[in-house]
Amino acid sequence: MVDIVTIGSATMDVFVECDDASVVSVRKKNHSTDFMSYPYGAKLEITDFDTQVGGGGVNTAVNFANLGFSTSAIFKVGDDIYSKGLFDFFKTKNVDLSATIQDKNDTTGFSIILTSFEGDRTVLAHRGANAHIKKSEINFDIIKNAKLLYIAPLNGESNRQLDDLVKFAKENDTLVCFNAGTTGIKKGFNYLRKILALANVVVMNKEEASMATGIYLRQDTKDVKYSHETIHPDLKEMFKKLKVSDYQVIVITDGGRGAYAFNGKEYFYCPCFDGPVVSTLGAGDAFASTFCASLSRYELDIAKSLVAASINSGGVVSVFGATQGLLTFKEIEERIAQHPNFKATIISE
Repeated sequence: MVDIVTIGSATMDVFVECDDASVVSVRKKNHSTDFMSYPYGAKLEITDFDTQVGGGGVNTAVNFANLGFSTSAIFKVGDDIYSKGLFDFFKTKNVDLSATIQDKNDTTGFSIILTSFEGDRTVLAHRGANAHIKKSEINFDIIKNAKLLYIAPLNGESNRQLDDLVKFAKENDTLVCFNAGTTGIKKGFNYLRKILALANVVVMNKEEASMATGIYLRQDTKDVKYSHETIHPDLKEMFKKLKVSDYQVIVITDGGRGAYAFNGKEYFYCPCFDGPVVSTLGAGDAFASTFCASLSRYELDIAKSLVAASINSGGVVSVFGATQGLLTFKEIEERIAQHPNFKATIISE
C-alpha cells in the first residue's frame, strides 16, 4: 500500500536555449498571446543545452516522494534508449515503478524545450507511448489501496481512461487530484463536468480554465480598469462554473502572476515566490502536486498550502530541469519561516 499514486506522462526532455529567440506579443481587446520566434530560414547557435527526465507523471511522482509520501507511478514507455535513461533516473528517487507499463512496440515520449531569455518556454512534444495507455494495462489494485490518486494530463487515447479512473477511485474512497490537460478539455465542458464532479482538488492554469469554461478574462481598456484588490469578475465566473461539487477545491494558476483558489465560500490569492527564473518547465507540476500534499500536511489549510506550493515551484524554476529544484517539506518550512511576510490572502469579490 502506498500513500499516493500518480498517473501521467514520462518523457525525455531536451532543453535548448538560444539568445536569438525573440518574444512577440499579439494583443486583442479580450486577450493577448505571446509567441517565441526565430529568424526564418536561419541557422542559429545554441547558447545552452541540457537533457533531463520529465513529464507530468514523472515530475509529480518525484515531488510526492521527495515530500515524504510513499509513492507509486503509472506511466507508459517504449523499450528504447530513452526508457533506459528514465529507469536509470528513478534508481535514486524512491518511487515504486511496479505499475509502469513498457511496450517494446512503442516509443518513449520525447520533448524539445525551447527556453526564452525570460525563462518561459515552448515545448515541442512527441507523445509516443504516453498517448497509448489502455485500461487493461492499468494496475487498479494499487489505486484501490492508495489514499490519493493524482491524475496528471493524459493525452491522446490515454485520456479515454479518465472516466474509469475517477469512478474507480471514488468507489474505493481514494481521493482524487485532477490536473486537467487540453485533450480532455477539448472534449467539451459536458464531458469534463463528469470528471470534475468526482475530483476533490482540480488544478488548471488560466488558459486551460478559459478553454474549459469558454470564459475569457477581459483586459484593461482606456474606459474600463479592473481592480487588482478584488478578484477579476471573469475569473470568478470561471471558478463558479468549474466548481460542480461542494467538497471541491479549485485552483487556477496564472504563471508569473501567482495563483488563485476557491472553496465555494472564499477566494484565495498567492503571488509567486520571488527568485531567479531559469526555466518554467515543471513549475505547474510542482505547484499542483505540492498543493495537494500540503492540504494533507496542513489539515486543509488552503492559504498555507498555496504558500508551500508557490515556494516549491519557485525552487523548480530556479534551475534547468523539471525536478532538479524540488524542495522537501523541511526546506519549504524553513523558507516560510525566513519570509514571514510572504502569505496567501483571502480576496474580496
